[in-house]
Amino acid sequence: MKQHSRPRGRKPPNPSRNKRAAKSDHLQLYGVHTVLAACANPERKLHRLYVSRNIAHQHEQILKKAGCPVEILDAKDISRKAQSGAVHQGILAEASPLPARIIEDVTASGIILVLDQITDPHNVGAILRSAAALDAGAVIVTARNNPEAAGVLAKAASGALEHVPLIAAVNLARALDALGACGFLRIGFDSEAEFAIENAPLNAPLALVLGAEGKGLRRLTREKCDLLVRLDMPGPIRSLNVSNAAVLALYACRQRLR
Repeated sequence: MKQHSRPRGRKPPNPSRNKRAAKSDHLQLYGVHTVLAACANPERKLHRLYVSRNIAHQHEQILKKAGCPVEILDAKDISRKAQSGAVHQGILAEASPLPARIIEDVTASGIILVLDQITDPHNVGAILRSAAALDAGAVIVTARNNPEAAGVLAKAASGALEHVPLIAAVNLARALDALGACGFLRIGFDSEAEFAIENAPLNAPLALVLGAEGKGLRRLTREKCDLLVRLDMPGPIRSLNVSNAAVLALYACRQRLR
């Protein structure tokens, strides 16, 4: 039997690699607020919806906006299709990622959030939800170890992914440089900072920079900030979960800018 030799320097195709690449375009979104917000977002491409009969009846008009097949299943069958541990509330979507955003898409107005190595999807999702509630213009995260903008993060964001741009910066220091060039006052939060937020000299637009719990801001990130401030806690516990700190920082800065 004649054998065909493979050209030197080329590896044979890896079926599993191709399979992974094909799956990357299909993310899971679940939870009522999360999926309904995606259905109403013209920038979000949905491939298929799995919904309970009750959800289908309650939200028929919004589900039609998704422009994709809708399959009615019972809760157990939806759970089988969902990722392990997903609290789907009777609705699950297969979706494509939103179009990627870059730093240059951020307009120099209002307030944005910059997260330095905050990688827990629950925290990032909760911060996005607060950002949407307080009208922040964007949330910037580090591209490395960044949680997927779907699943747990999307559920915690409760629809905010469809309203607040989530931007992954390959180099956070350069991203902060770009924000400074656009006129943003870069405010880093540090428990040992000289200024309390209520006494700091602030002016819009603002980029609020928060670090991971325990580690705080990295040295280079701190150096790129124009000002370091602290959130004073009057009670016996002086530290907060980063998502709670983010909403307090947003609210305090909104009040100051008024």
